[in-house]
Amino acid sequence: MSTPVPVQHTTSTANVLRQFYALTKPRVVQLIVFCAFIGMVLAVPGVPGWAEVQRCVLACAGIWLVAGAAAAFNCLVEKGIDAKMKRTAWRPTARGQLSDRQALIFSALLCAAGSAVLWFTVNPLTMWLTFATFVGYAVIYTVILKPLTPQNIVIGGASGAMPPVLGWAAMRGDVGPEALILFLIIFLWTPPHFWALALYRVEDYRRAGLPMLPVTHGNEFTRLQVLLYTFILFAACLLPFIYGMSGWLYLAVATGVSIGFTGYAFALWRNYSDTLARKTFRFSLIHLSVLFAALLVDHYWK
Repeated sequence: MSTPVPVQHTTSTANVLRQFYALTKPRVVQLIVFCAFIGMVLAVPGVPGWAEVQRCVLACAGIWLVAGAAAAFNCLVEKGIDAKMKRTAWRPTARGQLSDRQALIFSALLCAAGSAVLWFTVNPLTMWLTFATFVGYAVIYTVILKPLTPQNIVIGGASGAMPPVLGWAAMRGDVGPEALILFLIIFLWTPPHFWALALYRVEDYRRAGLPMLPVTHGNEFTRLQVLLYTFILFAACLLPFIYGMSGWLYLAVATGVSIGFTGYAFALWRNYSDTLARKTFRFSLIHLSVLFAALLVDHYWK
């Protein structure tokens, strides 16, 4: 009679692979790569040629690898904090399913592979900017800013706003004003996005000892900041049209989703509930995704 050992081994291997994949925070990385892809598309006038398509695919792969490495390193550094929070307690490092050594080697391999892809197949500027983003998120934000200041999201948001800059640099070999406009939009989007989450997860952050704004300054102050940031973000979302990067289609979509985000923020400011904070957080994801999708469609619509 055959033994079940091979089946158990296969299942175990698949489980370990799933755990490593979970370390990369797939949904977050997908949004990062999507925003980088939009930067690539906008950097190329008209329909891209085959060489540009190849460069785009390789750049997306390299950025995905380095972003996954940063996420894995974040999981390693914050495993103790993650274990105290319901939202993150499932992560393999927090549960002890993967050792520190495994997570560190995995992160290093992904970072090295992604950097090599970008250096040899895209261009050195994109590699250095992507690596700087890795350091900004994995070290400056995760290790230094997040545990020390309630402005962690504001300052650390610079790393999260880099994807369209990386995409632009991959195709153009420089960083133009258009890329900086896209950077500004994500930079201003990040605080109200994360503070909406922090509002209904405040006890998690307090228990973990993290100085998120609702913990240090309270619910009412944070709600006001979310509202004020959505006003500034609204103005920034109009810049692609004002600068001439996009046309009326983008303007209509940007205005619509920005009114929606501001409306949620206003309702949250006036009458708080955890349910409304959760809806605001989810709509912020829709806001950014639809906004960048509109940039993509508008680019070929004109």
